[in-house]
Amino acid sequence: MKKKGVLDLFRLKNTVFTFKDISLILAETNEEKLCAKINYFVKKGDLHRIRKGIYSKDKNYDKLELAAKIYTPSYISLETILFKEGVVFQYYRDIFILTYLSRKIECDGQSYSYKKIKDKVLTNSLGIEEKNNYYIASKERAFLDILYFNKNYHFDNLKSIDWNKCFEIIKIYENQAMEKRLNFYYAGQKHS
Repeated sequence: MKKKGVLDLFRLKNTVFTFKDISLILAETNEEKLCAKINYFVKKGDLHRIRKGIYSKDKNYDKLELAAKIYTPSYISLETILFKEGVVFQYYRDIFILTYLSRKIECDGQSYSYKKIKDKVLTNSLGIEEKNNYYIASKERAFLDILYFNKNYHFDNLKSIDWNKCFEIIKIYENQAMEKRLNFYYAGQKHS
């Protein structure tokens, strides 16, 4: 059997790897040996240690991929998506991620803001797409996620929102107050 090494990591599209990922890629089940290999790769400069148990090929890793690797399951959402899509104009330094707990983490000069959302919503893939080794909300799903957390949010530009998608996705939240808020924003958009 061919010996596996750091080159096997570099052949992958991933830019971020967990300890478990590396264990599977290198086919190493002995935790002590795996730790020794990883430490050797880090010392040689072949791997960059981002934080305990998480590594990258170099310092130019995808920060969204890292955000999704710290806690799983998770997906990128809220202002991170809405700013990128031009729905809100305010820039936020944090990357916003929805997962099973709430935490704020600073890592390599980047802030990651994790918000807890109920499991039924977190694990429903409606309005979520896989992109570059992580999951990311569509602008409609991110819009609804904001409505879930904030009843009086100010959106700068709702013209690009696909309201039909919103009315399809909102069912997963099982929240009547949210449905009223969605109808309020929809009615306001129709009259503008």
